[in-house]
Amino acid sequence: MDIYEQIVQLRRDGRRGAVATIVNVRGSIPSFRTAKMLVRDDGSIVGTIGGGCVEADVWQAAREVMESEKPRTLTFDLNQDPKYDTGLVCGGTLEVFVEPILPQALLYLFGAGHVAFNVCQTAANAGFDVIVIDDRSSYATKERFLAAREVHALDFDEAMRKFEPIEDSYIVIVTRGHRDDMRILRWAVETRARYIGMIGSKRKVIGIFKTLQQEGVPAHLFERVHAPIGIDIGAITPEEIGVAITAELIAVRRHSEAKLPHMSWFKSGRPEHGSDDERSARSCCEEHE
Repeated sequence: MDIYEQIVQLRRDGRRGAVATIVNVRGSIPSFRTAKMLVRDDGSIVGTIGGGCVEADVWQAAREVMESEKPRTLTFDLNQDPKYDTGLVCGGTLEVFVEPILPQALLYLFGAGHVAFNVCQTAANAGFDVIVIDDRSSYATKERFLAAREVHALDFDEAMRKFEPIEDSYIVIVTRGHRDDMRILRWAVETRARYIGMIGSKRKVIGIFKTLQQEGVPAHLFERVHAPIGIDIGAITPEEIGVAITAELIAVRRHSEAKLPHMSWFKSGRPEHGSDDERSARSCCEEHE
């Protein structure tokens, strides 16, 4: 099988992998310079970098690389390390570069108002494939959202039946009303999406969470919801809020969640600072179309 075709197929299927490439050789090795091996997320491989213990170590490193999403360079001294003396190697040293193959980050953007427009722009520029969904055909148009991969003018219930977010998907909820936000959130927390964010004041968020709990949605499902949405940069305008939301998406994508605000305020049932009416700077621009 052609290794490059398999890489494309992996990304098309929304799967992960890692490619190992011999990048430096000194002496004699049991393969050829620039040899490549693809390790898929199920552990299967395409290609080879020479077999034996080296390949086993590279396979293990590839599994770790696709999980951490960070490349690594491995160095093997086939002369000095006795574990590589299997009769299959000729001696020498080699360096192997292992890089992750990741599916395109897919962002489901519920809402097509001013905030959604700016999130689409900034997120697309940051490398996200954006799918825009809104129940208003006058807003959800390809002409309006040129940066989006897809634009759907659908009833939200129909859209939730249509789409099945996978582990590398992101969901941003910025519709024009609390009722729509709530029913989309009810669906979103049951998906496998890596990120779920909803716009709104802390009081609105607490109210929606409590209503959904009364309907039987388990409380622990809300622990991974980012709401109010976005990193606190003092954003006020839709353009600024688009940047704040995209920054949070990037932080999650790059495994920087530790830097994001904690949601302990929800567990206590009241906002972290100030009164229930206080709006976070991250969510002061709710949609009013």
